[in-house]
Order: sequence, then C-alpha cells, then structure tokens
Amino acid sequence: MSIADLKARMTGGDRLVGTFLKTPSVDLIEILSGSGLDFIVLDAEHAPFDRMRLDACLAVGRALDFPLLVRVPAGTPDELLKVLDAGAVGVVVPHVDSAEKAEIVARSSRFGPGGRGYAGSTRWAGFATRSMAEVLQQAKDETIVIAQIEEVEGVEAIDAIAGCDGIDGVFIGPADLSVSLGKSDINSPELGEAMQRVGEAAKTHGVAYITWVPGPEKAAEWDKYGFTTYVAASEHSWMLAGARAAAAGIKR
Repeated sequence: MSIADLKARMTGGDRLVGTFLKTPSVDLIEILSGSGLDFIVLDAEHAPFDRMRLDACLAVGRALDFPLLVRVPAGTPDELLKVLDAGAVGVVVPHVDSAEKAEIVARSSRFGPGGRGYAGSTRWAGFATRSMAEVLQQAKDETIVIAQIEEVEGVEAIDAIAGCDGIDGVFIGPADLSVSLGKSDINSPELGEAMQRVGEAAKTHGVAYITWVPGPEKAAEWDKYGFTTYVAASEHSWMLAGARAAAAGIKR
C-alpha cells in the first residue's frame, strides 16, 4: 500500500486493515510498515503525541511511502492544519455528532474559501518543490477525512454527516458509542442496530465505513454491518498479548 493509493482503495470498498499507534516512536512505524498492515492511525487523542513527535513520525511515514493518518484530539482548524501540513495522508476526527461539526471538519481539511490555509513549503507539499496546481491536485487525490461516530446524536444525524461534501468516511467508535447508549461493553444489540443504520448511510452516500476491533474474530462478526476497513487493536495490545503468551508458555 502506498500513500497515493490509500484514499481510492478505502473509498472504493477494498478490505483494509490498520492499527492505532499509541507509542510516539519512529521505530515502531518502521517495524509495522513491514507487517502487512495497510495504514497506521497515530492516536494524538489518547496518547502522548506532542507536535515534534508527530512531526518525526509523519516524516518517517512519508520517507517509507507508508500511509499514516492522525486521530486528532479535536476537529478544530488548527489541529487539522498542523497534522496535514506535517505529512498525514488523512485525519480521523472524534465526536462528530452533527452536520455542523462535519461541515467544519470537512472545510478545515480542504483548500478553498474559509478552509485549510495554503503553504507550499510544508513536508506534505514537498518543501516548495511542486507547483501550486500539483499540490492542490494532490489534496483532491490523497487527503482522507474521516468522521468518528461516537454518540447517539451522531447516529441520528448520520445521513447529513455521511452526505457532507468533503467527508470521505465514517468511523464507528464502538466503545464511546456503547457508553453513549448506556452500555458497559461492545456486544449489545443496540450497538448492532446503530452500526446497521450508519452502514446503510455510508453505502448510500458512497463513503468508507470503518470501525475499531480487538481482533479478527470481532471483524468477522461485524462484517454483516458493511464495514470494509478495520482498525485492529493497537501496538499496546499486541505487545502485551505476545509477552503474556511467551511468559506463560515458557513457565509451562
């Protein structure tokens, strides 16, 4: 998977798998780029990514031609601008629960009136080595904007969110949405009903449909809702599972 291919494949319905990266480490990006994963989402919402660490990780992703998205802490214009300028192929924006929020996120991530500020001197733009026309076309071809649906209100407004010009995908956050539904796990019928409703809207509006899963078993269970892209676990989960298995096996 190359950076240039990700948007077309994700919005085209190819089956893709990524993961969340919680540790701000360029070494882990180098390692995971050879794992068979299609992309990584740097989790700047729930993990300690400061601007310099994000910048370093995104530089390595660009150098490897390996797609890195960033889950920003908030869908504000400044948060979106800094990660896109630094080289992120796209953004995952938490708590998009209304058409108004979706419109702000989409506009702030795109060039145009009232939108993303243009600079040809950034890493994403090739450090002033490409023309304005090339950079603007790159934005149309590559930049991915994903809205996370994590509240009941987001489910209620899903047709307007998925249909918002500039939104390329919707991402069910199963944990937050379950909490919003008053549940204490991700296995309730109510969550399944919400996933079905959001999936139908994603299909109607031709946008990618994404969720987080702990592993392949849950992905197989949730395929029926129409997901094509999965963000599987995180490097924390995989390191802990591997360490536990090794320790238990040797002690046996």
